[in-house]
Order: sequence, then structure tokens, then C-alpha cells
Amino acid sequence: MEQNSTFMHRCGLYIHVPFCKSRCIYCDFYSTTCGSDIRKAYVEAVCREITLRKEYLDQPVLNSVYIGGGTPSVLTAEELSKIFATIAEHWQLSSNAEVTLEANPDDITPDYAKALAALPINRVSMGVQTFNDDILRFLHRRHTAEQVHQAVDSLLSAGISNISIDLIYGLPNQTIDLWQSDLEQALALPVSHLSAYSLTYEEGTPLFLLREQGKVRETDEDLSLQMYSLLMEKAEAAGFHHYEISNFALPGYEARHNSGYWSGMHYLGIGPAAHSYNGTSRQWNSHDLHTYIKAAGDVFAANLFFREELSPKMQMEEMLLTRLRTAAGLDLTTFAHNFGTKERDALLTRANPYINNGQLNIVNRQQTTVNGQWSMVNGQCLSLTRKGLFVSDDIISSLFED
Repeated sequence: MEQNSTFMHRCGLYIHVPFCKSRCIYCDFYSTTCGSDIRKAYVEAVCREITLRKEYLDQPVLNSVYIGGGTPSVLTAEELSKIFATIAEHWQLSSNAEVTLEANPDDITPDYAKALAALPINRVSMGVQTFNDDILRFLHRRHTAEQVHQAVDSLLSAGISNISIDLIYGLPNQTIDLWQSDLEQALALPVSHLSAYSLTYEEGTPLFLLREQGKVRETDEDLSLQMYSLLMEKAEAAGFHHYEISNFALPGYEARHNSGYWSGMHYLGIGPAAHSYNGTSRQWNSHDLHTYIKAAGDVFAANLFFREELSPKMQMEEMLLTRLRTAAGLDLTTFAHNFGTKERDALLTRANPYINNGQLNIVNRQQTTVNGQWSMVNGQCLSLTRKGLFVSDDIISSLFED
């Protein structure tokens, strides 16, 4: 099977920081609380894994770096500097590379913001979740609404203007009026990107247990759909482009790294629980932090590395799953090039009922770019309509071949 060459020369690096000062009651991402000694050992292990796996990416230039977690902002500027120094030993950053750090608002002091600005970091993504202090306390978030405003001011003063914030809707006791207030406060800030997600009750989390005990009630589907509709309405009115199911950006500020995930970019994941992708296989590291540190980041020698070869069917489903999440949609020419015209025609047959009822459409796109950098599509594209966005998961899964 031929691979789509559009992104063969775009590469990204993801680094997972598995530390939090405290755990939110809804979170099932791998993270742990820790002190400075284990953080230092973790940084050393990350730097060694970078060195050991530098050949994974077939290009010497990184177009994006994303430091996620966990809470990466628990790392000191010196610890981050050491990681970036190791990255610089093995790759160049492209002239317009996007370098993102996830952060908690209360970590962004004026001094820390200045330290971040002195590093290659040029984008900060903050987990805000809500501006309601009562709900923040219930979720065990450690920041307040006021600290969000202070963090944005500190970043702007330090020269970091590319700021993204995350919100969650469908929270316990969150009414449509409270959600509207969250959206209005978020969009009033000088931020360039907004991500918003419906709350999920993940098994094993304290929030899941509270629901099972009847202490909280899950938001009903109708209210959740109202909240999503209001999200789209308010973001559009504020000039934000709805470029992916859960993501909105001012023109030119679409998240390049995450857009790479949805568009087939190859990337290397470093750290416990990090994933990597090269187009034909997916790799991931064990989440065991202590074993990772003991192995000094050598995931191969410590048997902390897992690999799954992607069959043609899996690659096709992955393309459907990722491309249809985006406003650009699935480029049918690329799909036929990768998987054949027979598979494209079969896909369109499965899509036809959704096209007829207005949940999918086929549009002619001459050229669509992200941040003015690269052509994503050129021709006919299959994409979700606004109506289809509300039931996107069901539609996309039904397009998989039997």
C-alpha cells in the first residue's frame, strides 16, 4: 500500500510529563504526584530516551513539539531547558515550529512565564475547565478563575501570545447558564485557541465512583447537545474557526501539532505512556514511571516498549477516524490513492444514507491550509455537516468496512 506523501516531511515530537501536584476527580490520564528527586531522575531518563530513539523520525527537522501530561508546568525552567538542550542535539526546529507546553493556571507566575519565553516554547495550553470556583473545588482543580486571568496576563507580558485554554461541559451541577458564562469569560480573554470537551465518566476515577454511588448525576444527552450547540454559536460569533470537533481557533492559530495527529503526521512519543506513529505502526511506552526511571529511559532494554503493526484495514479506519474529525474532511483523492478506487467507492456507498439525510456532504476544495503552511486537500472531500457533528462518533464508526 502506498503511503500519503503529504506529511512525510513533517515530523512532531511529543513528551509526556506524568506529574501532577494533585489529581482531578475526573482524570484517567497517567500521572502521579512526586518530589524534586524523582522529577530530576525522570528528566534524565527522558533525555536518554530521546538520544536512544533519535533515528525513529526520518527527518532532521521538527515542525512541532508538544509537552503534555499530567501537568508539565510542574517542571522547573531548568528541567525544561535540559530537555530542550537534548532535543537540539538531535534535531533542528523549523523556522516556524510550534512548541507547546501544557500548564495549570496557578503555575504561571510572572517569573515562570518569563523563563518559558526564554526557551523555544511559543505556545501555552492551559487547563481551565470552568470559571466557576465552586465547581473547580469540587473537581479538585487547584486554581481559581482569577488565577486564569493572572496567568494570561503573565504570558502576554512575557511575550507568549499564542495561548489556548481547555474547557469542559456537562459538569455536575453545571446549567446551561453556567456554561454560557464559562464561554463568555473564555472568549473575552485574549486567547487564540479554545478546546472544549464533554465530561466523560472514566471507570476507576473518583468521579465515576461518585456517580455509581448516586452522589452525582450525569448530564443528560439533551442538555449536553444544547451545550455543544451553544459552544459552536459563541465561538463562531467571537471569530473562532471550528476546525475540529472539539477545537476552535482564530484564523492562523489552529494547533499545528494536534492537526498533525488528525492528518497523518509521523511523531515520536517520549516518556511513560507516550505513543509514537510512523504511518504503518503504532508504538507506545509502558506507563510505569519507576521502571522507566530505573531503565534510564531505555524502553527497549527494559521491555517497556510495545508495538502494533497497522494492517491496511486499520490504516483505512484510522484515516477515516482522524480526517472526519476535521472541518477539512477526508480528501477522497488521497483516500483512493492510498487504498484504491474500489475502497473509495465502497466508502461512498456506506456514506450515502448520511449524505442524503444531511449529516455528511461532499464538497469541492481547491486548497485548504493550516496556518498557511501546507496543502491538506485538493479536490473532493467528504466531511461532516453541522447536523452530523452532533452524532459524529456513530457516523464515523458506521463508515468502517464490515
